[in-house]
Amino acid sequence: MPASPLSLAGFVVGHAGLYQALAMFAVAYFIIGMTVLSVCAIATNGALDAGGAYYMISRALGPEFGGSIGIMFFLANVCGSALYVLGLVEAVVDSFGIPPGQKAGTGVHVLPQSYWYELLYGTVLLALCLLVCLVGASIYAKATFLIFLIVAGVLGTILVSFFATRPIGVPIRLPHFNGSETENGSFTGFSLATLRDNLGGGYGVDYTTGQMMSFSSVFAVMFNGCTGIMAGSNMSGDLKRPSYSIPRGTISAVLFTYLVYNLLAFLMCATCNRTLLQKDYGFLRDISIFPPLVTVGIYAATLSAAMSNLIGASRILYALARDDLFGRALVLAKKTSASGNPVMAVILSWLVVQLVLFSGKLNTIAGVVTTFFLLVYATVNLACLALEWASAPNFRPTFRYFTWHTCLLGIAGCCVMMFLISPVSASASLGFLLLLLLALHYLSPSSTWGYISQALIFHQVRKYLLMLDVRKDHVKFWRPQMLLMVQNPRGSTRLIDFVNDLKKSGLYVLGHVELQDLDTLPSDPLQPQQDSWLSLVDKLNVKAFVSLTLAPSVRHGVQQLLFTSGLGGMRPNTLVLGFYDDTAPQDGLAQHPAFTSTREEVPLGFPPLRAPATPKLLSAREYVGIVADALKMLRNVLLARQLESLDKAWELRRAASPPPSIHVWPVNLLRPDSARYADTCSLFLLQMACVLNMARAWRRARLRLFLCVEAGAMPHAQEEKLRQLLKDLRIQAQIQLVPWDAVTRLHWQTRRGPPGGPAPAGTAEEEEEDEEGTVNFPSNTTQVSDEYVCAANKLVLEQSPAPAVRFLYLPRPPADTSLYPLYLHQLELLTRGLGPTVLVHGVSAVTSTQL
Repeated sequence: MPASPLSLAGFVVGHAGLYQALAMFAVAYFIIGMTVLSVCAIATNGALDAGGAYYMISRALGPEFGGSIGIMFFLANVCGSALYVLGLVEAVVDSFGIPPGQKAGTGVHVLPQSYWYELLYGTVLLALCLLVCLVGASIYAKATFLIFLIVAGVLGTILVSFFATRPIGVPIRLPHFNGSETENGSFTGFSLATLRDNLGGGYGVDYTTGQMMSFSSVFAVMFNGCTGIMAGSNMSGDLKRPSYSIPRGTISAVLFTYLVYNLLAFLMCATCNRTLLQKDYGFLRDISIFPPLVTVGIYAATLSAAMSNLIGASRILYALARDDLFGRALVLAKKTSASGNPVMAVILSWLVVQLVLFSGKLNTIAGVVTTFFLLVYATVNLACLALEWASAPNFRPTFRYFTWHTCLLGIAGCCVMMFLISPVSASASLGFLLLLLLALHYLSPSSTWGYISQALIFHQVRKYLLMLDVRKDHVKFWRPQMLLMVQNPRGSTRLIDFVNDLKKSGLYVLGHVELQDLDTLPSDPLQPQQDSWLSLVDKLNVKAFVSLTLAPSVRHGVQQLLFTSGLGGMRPNTLVLGFYDDTAPQDGLAQHPAFTSTREEVPLGFPPLRAPATPKLLSAREYVGIVADALKMLRNVLLARQLESLDKAWELRRAASPPPSIHVWPVNLLRPDSARYADTCSLFLLQMACVLNMARAWRRARLRLFLCVEAGAMPHAQEEKLRQLLKDLRIQAQIQLVPWDAVTRLHWQTRRGPPGGPAPAGTAEEEEEDEEGTVNFPSNTTQVSDEYVCAANKLVLEQSPAPAVRFLYLPRPPADTSLYPLYLHQLELLTRGLGPTVLVHGVSAVTSTQL
């Protein structure tokens, strides 16, 4: 590899020819140009601090991407610094080293050559860079300005030399092969024949590695000479006005170096033969009108590049340490001098560069450095693209000469060239980046910088919600969307977890009603509670939203949530309530595995549970009124009883045989005279049991469907019909026949009529309403006695083995509101002692036999 960027054009032209060299420069500067536009956009969108590209990426894409790319960028700068130090050592040894077979002290060739000697020279040069960087950014800025003046003078001398120097032959010594082997190159002056010979490619063997060069390997070496354009952004924390200096300085540097490289490529191609360009990286000194100045310029430019990468690496390391993304691992790098110079970060960066120097292979390092830089540039473009696509109102960069197209082109260019240069290095770099992302995602603390992912998700969700048209809903794609009302989560943790299994990737909302009047309060009392509820959702690991509301009564609050929860086509279609009974609530939050396993305290903000003697906030009449309201709004209703006694982990992981079961009773046990298994409510009940069985945690459970039959009712025909229905619905369940003549006999006795006799008044009307699908039973609770309900309860309880959970048919509340307490009483009798039970009433068709 050429020691200095000044010699880079000759190396590229010597191997690739003029046409391919111009193409390489165009590709490299296209990638760099697109990246510079993104850098300028981000740099002018707010105050910049130390860290350069790392700071931009971390504040745009969040700590995971920022920390990962920060490490990659640090390593790229470290390897880049080592690369230029090794290049400078090679140039020094080429000029002053003792050729093999000669004695020391011959002319200017006084430096012995070997791996260890060259490592020593590199260490000394790196120590010089360290001293400059330790003094601080001010001395570095002065040194680089002086170097710029020297390099500008050398460049002027070189341009003059192409025109002033006569044709000469240049002997070339190849120090890394046999010491006696030499070749002759020639400077022909401007010659059409020389230009013609250098137009096409002529890749040769790299004498430092002995490997054949190719387009990708030459591009990898060449690209390293163009990465200095990020030096200014790396010093963002040391600039007085980074948003002003970075765009102007970086764009000027890109345009200037691109023109210089192309001009030098053309002049070299027209005046130097291919042997000179390929084999002599110091040929500019040989053809110069003032060779010592060129030597100084090459050394100065290379030393400047090494210092630039070293100080850039230290600033990135300091920024990473200050952000505490890696905890104590980088605590030393936080220490600064009295003037604010991160001296420990400089020393740590110097140590890593020193380790890289042991490799001694320039072009091997060049490929790794180029891959890392391309990956960083791609991520800078990604950060700008994400900010642009998120359309956040606060993204208002004063630099306007970019679009999402330029960002996308920059990303594509970086990715393509990464894999062209080295598919193995590119894949390994991406794998390393992915590991860093995962590690930071799970181990790093949350930041207050903002997450671009949230802005992008909001943008996309809004777009897709607008596309989610409820008029295009189809029963085949129906899914449960749950609104679970929770009075106090301390007593409802297992119910929350159970409903999470029931939602089947649908919407899940935890609703809570606070009984207060906003007119009498100084501020909204729900805002402080929001964080506690969100923390609860995170700790319980349920995929749920939280919706809190203020209302004068629980019933009005539930109505509000049913009306307002959700957005667009994502609205709750099913209301879930805990059962209304006199059972004393138990605090299950403190015993939940999410807290007992991590030794964390129960989240604050939730009041203690109601004492058994304390009156409830909700009356029985109001509770049944909530059920009636939901059905009027065409919402399905689930009432969950004793779900807090469901130990899902034990039920579903026990090794005993038979496996746990789910009992399904798709018949209205409070309406035995009109028992059917295929009405809307029964099918909805069956669907919910099937959905639970499809959840990952419940797949071991078996569905058992109970068919209540009477003597003389052709039970086998009913069973076959039900089995065919299950087959059409693709539901695997075991059907069990349950004789219930003794139970129904109690029902007929209370109605004072024999089975099959004339029905009492009102029955025909109820049947007609049932046929029409309104399922309105005005006098349902008067049709059955407590004795019958207790017998039905015993019938359900006798079916063994005991299931993990039961699904029962929930009758519609009576139209007469005075009967609400009796209705609730009979539900309590029906489910008494059954263990975990879900009463289900469905109002919409949710099953389909069509493809």
